[in-house]
Amino acid sequence: MALSKQEVLKVGALSRIRLSEAEVEKFTTQLSSILGYVDQLRELQTQDVPPLAHALPLQNVLRNDEPHAGLTTEQALAGAPEAAGDFFRVPRVLDEGASA
Repeated sequence: MALSKQEVLKVGALSRIRLSEAEVEKFTTQLSSILGYVDQLRELQTQDVPPLAHALPLQNVLRNDEPHAGLTTEQALAGAPEAAGDFFRVPRVLDEGASA
């Protein structure tokens, strides 16, 4: 299926894209070629082909979402460079005079 220059200009206008004359020529050829491939695909017999979500047979490999005990405060703070009581100690980010 070949597109006309007017159709390419209309698509450009609907897309709100200004096209130069060279771009109109280029896109007319390219879009006509793409539509030619689509016409070829329409000729394929696909009635007996089941729809696919993916080209390869994939399975979900995630584990079951089951609750389990989390880390204790001591375990969480064991790898921390610094701790202050039951909290991680981090460098100051704001000046003392800054308001949040």
